[in-house]
Amino acid sequence: MSESGTISTSQPDRHASVRGPEQTRLVLARGHSLSDAIVRKLASPDLPPERSALLQFASARLRGSVIRPLDDALARMLPADQALPPTQSGTSSGADDNTSILEDRLWQFAKDVTILRLQPDLPYEIQEASAGLHDLAIRCAPVDGPDTASTRMAELRAIQADLPCMILAAPNGPYLTTNVDTLTDWLGRPIQPLPQMALCRCGASALQPFCDGAHAAIGFRDGKDPARVPDRRDRYIGQQVDVLDNRGTCQHSGFCTNRLAAVFHQGQEPFVTPSGGRMDEIIRAVRDCPSGALSFAIDGIEAREQVDYHGTRDAAIEVTKDGPYRISGGIPLRDGDGEDVPRNEGASLEHYALCRCGHSLNKPFCSGMHWYVNFRNPIPDPEREPTVFEWAGGLPALTRMTRIFYEKYVPQEPLLAPLFANMAADHPQRVAKWLGEVFCGPKRYSEEYGGYTRMISQHLGKGISEEQRSRWVALLMQSARDAGLPNDAEFRSTFGSYIEWGSRLAVENSQSESRPPEHMPMPHWDWNTASGPPGSRVSPLAPQEDEPEQPVVLPSAGEPVRFEQHIKPLYREHDRRSMQAAFDLWSCADVRQNARAIHARLANGSMPCDGAWPQERVEVFQRWMDTGMEE
Repeated sequence: MSESGTISTSQPDRHASVRGPEQTRLVLARGHSLSDAIVRKLASPDLPPERSALLQFASARLRGSVIRPLDDALARMLPADQALPPTQSGTSSGADDNTSILEDRLWQFAKDVTILRLQPDLPYEIQEASAGLHDLAIRCAPVDGPDTASTRMAELRAIQADLPCMILAAPNGPYLTTNVDTLTDWLGRPIQPLPQMALCRCGASALQPFCDGAHAAIGFRDGKDPARVPDRRDRYIGQQVDVLDNRGTCQHSGFCTNRLAAVFHQGQEPFVTPSGGRMDEIIRAVRDCPSGALSFAIDGIEAREQVDYHGTRDAAIEVTKDGPYRISGGIPLRDGDGEDVPRNEGASLEHYALCRCGHSLNKPFCSGMHWYVNFRNPIPDPEREPTVFEWAGGLPALTRMTRIFYEKYVPQEPLLAPLFANMAADHPQRVAKWLGEVFCGPKRYSEEYGGYTRMISQHLGKGISEEQRSRWVALLMQSARDAGLPNDAEFRSTFGSYIEWGSRLAVENSQSESRPPEHMPMPHWDWNTASGPPGSRVSPLAPQEDEPEQPVVLPSAGEPVRFEQHIKPLYREHDRRSMQAAFDLWSCADVRQNARAIHARLANGSMPCDGAWPQERVEVFQRWMDTGMEE
């Protein structure tokens, strides 16, 4: 401990665990002191409602997810007859109960417990306390200034940067994850991962997917059920490929039986008939198995490395809808003693499914019991209209569709195979991210590949014919059916209208004489989207005509800036037509509503599409925004 009462940030030495009980006792005392101070502050009559709500949350979180596991850790570190003498709780004076001071103390407490967690051979409960504090420190971070959530996140990551990526299944407690950088929901949307997380395992947390300590309150137990499906691996021999399967590992996602019913037979024996399907489709079904129960063999030799993607996937956790955590990328799974969790015969170490409902017969692995106990999370909001992206099933569903298209249909189609013969290995994933962003999902394509400009560059000079376009559309729609995308009329109409519209633009952009406008915004397709009336889009095949420059009179330094007089004349007819599908640049109401987005693009030179504005015009637009955007 330093003189200030905080733990040194230096890395622990080889014998640091000797100090573990004493340091745990001290941080526990500081936790009680902080909790007491928050309770006192909550009694203050002049506390703003938003601060009161935050402190009430912090108080409950400290008790349930920090102080409780620290108490348990200390109790396990020392036998009863060797207990350390009690330490003063460090009860603060009323002057230390200022809200900002309390939040600063919470942040320092989070760093101290994170540093304590670095010591080897300490009880796993220290990790659980650290996870709760990481969550609290980020939630309570100031929204601006030098100490924001992102700054705190970076500091916590730096403190524990040398710890290996792993998941620890705490006995009768949560999944404690360390340095897992990718956490997504069932639609493929990112969830902000913390350096140290505690993921709910009992199914009762009010902070799903994160743990709030509910497992301790309900008496959750993580033992395996003797009545679970036995651990037995079967081999099914086929003409080209053998399938290996362990029903005791299966989590019953239905990926195999629903998608390749001629080979995998639900509720029938034999479960697998490998000669009933094509080898490539069988291999894809085996590799898609999220539980790791399936594998395949060629000429009698198991291809485990190919099934497991052999180091080609990043470590990631997917929080599925109403179901388990799907783990991929080979994240080690440890028990409370730091040992590898035992697996069934033949189970994958690269991908596996962990129970999230608390009722699996094969804990910590999912056994499909979430279906039978009617586990629901997240609970949908009946008042909220889902986006097209959400209704489609998100990025996993769109990726499933594009993989079927490019893996199954394109290679056997003479019109399309030459067109895609040199596509990148991740081309199906790129197209899925493009479609996801178009249908109002996360901006994965823009962030990872460069947006609309990048997409146009992939079509330039390809010379796509109408016959190729028509076949592309027909086979993609078939792939959507094969992938199980929704079949209702509203979705099919919306999905099909974009595919028709977008594919025709691709044909235009691919011609040798095409000059597509640059820096166009990403198209967005919702339930009511239309591309606009004919002529509202500037065709890349239109003759290039020089539009006469209209005289523009900029306002003087002290003159009020008005839309009709000063802003509207800055936009040419060409500019207006290029943006007509999104909004009307000659409409004050439209420009006012989109002013900040327009200004951002004017400032970075991506608008207009054929060259940046002079700086004085950008400054006039800024003045118009700053002075009330008068008409």
